[in-house]
Formats: sequence, structure tokens, C-alpha cells
Amino acid sequence: MSEPKPPTPTPGDMYKGWLFKWTNYIKGYQRRWFVLSNGLLSYYRTQAEMGHTCRGTINLATANIAVEDSCNFVISNGGAQTYHLKASSEVERQRWITALELAKAKAVHMQAESDDSGDDCPAAPLTSGQSGGCRNLEIQSTLRTLGSKVEDLNTCNDLIVKHGSALQRSLSELEGIRVVGDMGEKMRQVTERATLFRITSNAMINACRDFLSLAQSQSKRWQKALQVERDQRIRLEETLEQLAKQHNHLERAFRGATVLPPSFSNPALASKGGGPVKGDASDEDDDNEFFDAMEDPAAFITVPADPKYHRSGSNISGISSETGMDDQSVNFDEQSLASNPESPQTLELEPVRQRRTRIPDKPNYYLNLWSIMKNCIGKELSKIPMPVNFNEPLSMLQRLSEDLEYYELLDKAAKCQSSLEQMCYVAAFTVSSYSTTVHRTGKPFNPLLGETFELDRLKDCGYRSLCEQVSHHPPAAAHHASSEKGWNLRQEITLASKFRGKYLSIMPLGSIQCLFDKSDNHYSWKKVTTTVHNIIVGKLWIDQSGEIDVVNHKTGDRCHLKFAPYSYFSRDVPRKVTGVVADKDGKAHYVLSGTWDEKMEFSRIMQSSKGENGTEGKQRTVYQTLKAKEIWRKNPLPEGAENMYFFSSLALTLNEPEEGVAPTDCRWRPDQKLMEDGRWDEANAEKQRLEEKQRTVRREREREAVKAASSPEEAVTEDSINESPSKTDARETGTDANEGFDESTHPDNYTAMWFEKLDDPVSGETLHVYKGGYWEAKEQGGWDMCPDLF
Repeated sequence: MSEPKPPTPTPGDMYKGWLFKWTNYIKGYQRRWFVLSNGLLSYYRTQAEMGHTCRGTINLATANIAVEDSCNFVISNGGAQTYHLKASSEVERQRWITALELAKAKAVHMQAESDDSGDDCPAAPLTSGQSGGCRNLEIQSTLRTLGSKVEDLNTCNDLIVKHGSALQRSLSELEGIRVVGDMGEKMRQVTERATLFRITSNAMINACRDFLSLAQSQSKRWQKALQVERDQRIRLEETLEQLAKQHNHLERAFRGATVLPPSFSNPALASKGGGPVKGDASDEDDDNEFFDAMEDPAAFITVPADPKYHRSGSNISGISSETGMDDQSVNFDEQSLASNPESPQTLELEPVRQRRTRIPDKPNYYLNLWSIMKNCIGKELSKIPMPVNFNEPLSMLQRLSEDLEYYELLDKAAKCQSSLEQMCYVAAFTVSSYSTTVHRTGKPFNPLLGETFELDRLKDCGYRSLCEQVSHHPPAAAHHASSEKGWNLRQEITLASKFRGKYLSIMPLGSIQCLFDKSDNHYSWKKVTTTVHNIIVGKLWIDQSGEIDVVNHKTGDRCHLKFAPYSYFSRDVPRKVTGVVADKDGKAHYVLSGTWDEKMEFSRIMQSSKGENGTEGKQRTVYQTLKAKEIWRKNPLPEGAENMYFFSSLALTLNEPEEGVAPTDCRWRPDQKLMEDGRWDEANAEKQRLEEKQRTVRREREREAVKAASSPEEAVTEDSINESPSKTDARETGTDANEGFDESTHPDNYTAMWFEKLDDPVSGETLHVYKGGYWEAKEQGGWDMCPDLF
């Protein structure tokens, strides 16, 4: 991509342009905007940052400039700062070298002039206290020196008067001599006094010369000091201006991050004061909010929309006609952000069950992690036999049910009239499901085949859900939730995980779908990769990274969410998430931003345009948006959560006993319950018993499959099953005997009890869908068909 060539630099000119700067061995050279002015070389990520954020500055007066090859050169000031730079061409590199050499020569010359008088204090700008104190001492010392020189001049003057008078008397006496014998003595006296007069006169001349030299040097120095004061005043004025801009930028950012202002629940008030106050043209760049991470620069920038878009509701129709948007989508349903006023009043008359808020504290057991993990590198997590010391007292089915902690987002989405507004809530719900994982480093229990978990919150929250482990190899869980507010959520998740020695990667496979009864909108998306770091050494921490596309299969709307991976070299907010909601034609309507562990905000896009090139020359889109509003915020953890596996308020209730649940429910699992009670040794023994029982059940199921096989080619002989229990054991416990074993030839031969595998005609995916019957069986107490798992 060609750029306009800058003019050849001349002394005193400001020179600026793009250069590639070496950052680190991971990122290599990154494109940065460099500015050369007043002997200082500064750089920024983008041109827009010149107004508020400088990334680094080097003083050329003390710097060395070295050329490495045709395009590369190095600037260093002796080790403290070193810039390895690369120009786009040899001609461009030579332009920069010429500009830098001229600027350096001028800076060195100015520094030499300021140091000519041998001043005790450096001419470089100091802090206000240091500068004032140094100059006061300097002036006092100069005055004392000048005073002493004046005293010397007075002394010399007195001596000249004294010795001059004596010489005059001697000469008068010499004229009156008549006797030749006295001539010699008088001549000797005249000679001595003439010598004293000459010495005194020389001293006087030297003192005058010193005084004149000192006065001239001090005059020159004071002129330089005056110029330094003027330059410093200019720099202080520029700094003050930059600080004022930064303050203005932070004020606007703070106002944009304000949570639920008083006018938020009142559309009339919100429409009157929703926009930022128009500032000077110089503030334009300071209002930019950048979404560019060090890992992978974002493809867009958001800036505040023109104040004309912040008119009252009567003028919004005109705005929508200008921007090509319908009135309904511009008038964002802000009422849906508040609590639902249409909730049935009859629910308030029924007593709400008080659920528990604590579980026993986690005991502190020592375990040699490396002795277990060193033989497991490269294996899947589901095939590694783990003691309960690495677990948390919840099943994977219960972790899936925790996705519903922020069900209110789907309740609000069900009331939206616009599919684009609804997409914002669905996207926020997608991000909210990760908020519970930020401190949850414990591994959930692998469910047994046929294990279930129900979460009945129909009276409390208006929804209920059911999970079932529908496959053991590969491990897969099906989940279905339905709400009285008019939405249904279903998902089938298979976990693929790898232990890499230093970290553990968990890749959820499968799809999540959300259906809304009123609008018939059908959404689907997938999950991102979860990484657990510092498995062997250090404190465990979790990161989410990847991209999610939330698709509305009915309208074609799409929301692209990006979870930025954590990087030590990034200046971005950790756990950052950004996204853009676009219609079927690709036109962007909303921008989402926030973090997956704290909150999400949305901004209405009023206008978009192609902006300047970002890092690595990628062109980014600039969105003019309305003021950002909060759409989701994480609930605070309960008191003492750090001693309760960092469970949320919902997670604390998942193992609470419930009446009438199926005998296959996770709440009945003994090893999990023993771990929650702090009896870990008994939990480990119970875990081994359940695994052995499941192996026996699986071998029995395979024998049944052998007997039911219609052809010998498709059957597995009973003798082979009896002679090779090690392979079956490996599938169940994940021992080393499982390596090289083809699971596709040994299916689970299990039919899910509450789910059936169907092809979804809308999304084109195949997944287990709830077939009904569970809640009816619970009302009738008909659990006779359930297997004995525990």
C-alpha cells in the first residue's frame, strides 16, 4: 500500500511517519507512528494517540544512531533505551537518518551552548522544586563572586592612589636634589615605588578583566536561562493542555461506564441527556475508544456519535431515515433492561424456598501433583485417572446448568420487538456463562453414563432445566431448559481436552441453541477454548480465548464475539471481549464491549466509515456510537467464597437435596457428596467403587450387544470381551492401556432416557433433543425405568 512520500527534512522541521519497531520475539516488528521534534523522538500506536498517549521518547542529544542494513537502523542512548527500527524502503530509511542526524546535531549544539559557562546545575528541565532551589543557589553564588570582585577593585583603587601619591612625592624630591651623592638613594626609592605602582596597576587591570569576563558570562548565561525558562513554560503549557485533554477523555469514559443512571429507566429523560457534550475540534481524537489488543488488533474503533443523534424521541425517525435504520431499532427497548413489570403477581403470594448459602469449607490436603501428572502429558483429560483432590464437588452436568445463572438476559430478550436488540441480549448471555469460571480451577466430576441433573426453578425464576450424560466415549452431555417467559435453551457439549505439561486446554465441541416462542427466532453458537495455566508450578489461573459467532437462522443476523487471550505484553484490559451485531447484509448496528468476568456494555452504531490503517497495515472500521449502556454485570460472590471453591450463589445450591428427583440425579452421587462434606479419603474410595461398577455395567452391555448382533462380521465375540478387560477398563478410567484403542468400534450401546438424537432442519446440526416425559414422571413418581447408577 503506497503512502505519500514525506518531504526531505530540513533543520528545525518536525518530521513524522510510520516505522516498524521491534517489540519482542513473539510479536516481532510492529507498525508505530513516530514523531521527531525539538531533538526528541517519540512514538505512538496510531496517529490518534498523539493527542493523549505517548508510548515512549528518546533524547537524541545523548543517543547513538547506527545503520544496520538497507532498511534497518538502531537508536540507543547508552543502554537505558534502544529502538530497533525498520523503514519500508531504503529511501525512506535515508530520509529518517538524515532527519535524525540533523536533529541530533542541533540538540548537541544547543546543549553545548547552555553548558559554556560551566554552570553547576544542568540546563535540562528539572522538577519545579529542584529547578527553583538550584537557580537560587546559583544566583547567590554569582552575587557573592561579583561582590568580591568589586571589593578587589576598591582595594586596588586604594593601593593605586597610595602608591601613586608616593611616586609623585619621590619624583618631586628628585627634582630638588642638588647633591650628587644623594642621587643614588633617591633613584632607588623612585624605582621601588614605580614597581609597586606597576604591580598595583596590573592587579587593577586583571581585576577589571575578571569582572568584565564574569559579567559577560553571567549575562550570556542569564540569557540562556531566560530562554530555558521560556521553553520550559511552553512545555508546561503543552503538558497542561495534554493533561486537560486526558482529563476530558477520562471524564467521558467514566460517564460512559456509569451503571444505570437515574434517567436510564425513563426513556424520555434518557433521550434528553443521553449524548456527550460537544467539545472543541482538538478533542476529537481524545474521545476515541480503541479495541486493539497486542495479540491481534481489532478491526474497528468506536468514537462518540455526532450530538445530532442525541435528539429527543420526536426527531429519531428523521435520524433513522438518514442512517438507513428503522425507527423501531433506533428506539432501543430500554425498558427491557429494567425488571419485568409484567411478572405474574400470583408468584409473590407463594412462599419462595430459602436455599442454602454455605457449604463446608474446603479442606487443605497436600498432594504431589507431579507424581500424577508426569505420566499424563498428551492425554485427554477424560482419560486421566484423577483423585478428588483436583475436583470440585459438582458434576459437569451441574456446570452446564450454571449457564442459566443470568437467565434474566433471556427473559429480557424474549420481550424485544427487534431481532437486533434480541441479539444483544443473547450475546451478553453467551458471555455471562463464563463469568463463573474465573476462579474455578477445580475439575468437575465426570458424569456416569445415564446420570442426570434437574434444576427446577419454575416457582423462583420461571424456568427449569434437565441434563443427561448421553455418551461416555466420547463424553457428551445434553441439556434442555425451558422458561415461562417464552424461550427454550438446548445444548449438547462434548469436551476435548489436552494436557500440555504447563497448561491444560479444554475445547468444548458441540452447539448451543436458543429458541424464542413469540418471534420464532432460532439462535445457535459454540463455546470458546478454556485454558488452565500453571498446572505444575505457580498459582492456577484460567483464561478464555477464541471467537464466537452467534447466528439468528431466521433473520440472518449475526454477532461476532472475540475473546482476547491474555498476554503479558498487552496493555489491554485482561479478559476483554468485543463484538459487533450486524444484519444479514453485513451492516453493523451495535457494538458490544466488556470483560467476560465482570460486565458487558452495548452501544448503538449511528454511522460507520473506513478509518486509518492499524497495526500491520490492516484497515479498521470507525463506528460512531451513542453512549454505552450496561447490559450485564456479574453478581458478587457470596461471603467466604474463597473457602467454598469460589462457588457462586447458584452453585452453592446445586447439591442441595431436592424432593422427588430421579435416582440418577447428581445429588445422589456418594463420592461427590462425601467430597463436599470434606471426607476426601472416603470420596476417593467411593469414586473407585463407582468406576468399577460402571466397567461391569459396560461389559454387560457389550455382552448384550453381542447376543443381539445379527451377523458375525458386525459382532464382537464374548471371548474377546472376557479376554480383554484391560481395554474396557482403560476406556472407563483412562489408564495407559487405552492408548491406540479405537473407540469407534466399541460404541456405548446406550440409548438416552430423556433425549433423542435428531437432525435440526434450521441449523443443519445433529444433536440430542429433549423428548419429554421427565417432569411428568417426577409428578407421578415413576422412576422404575431408571438404572441403578450409584
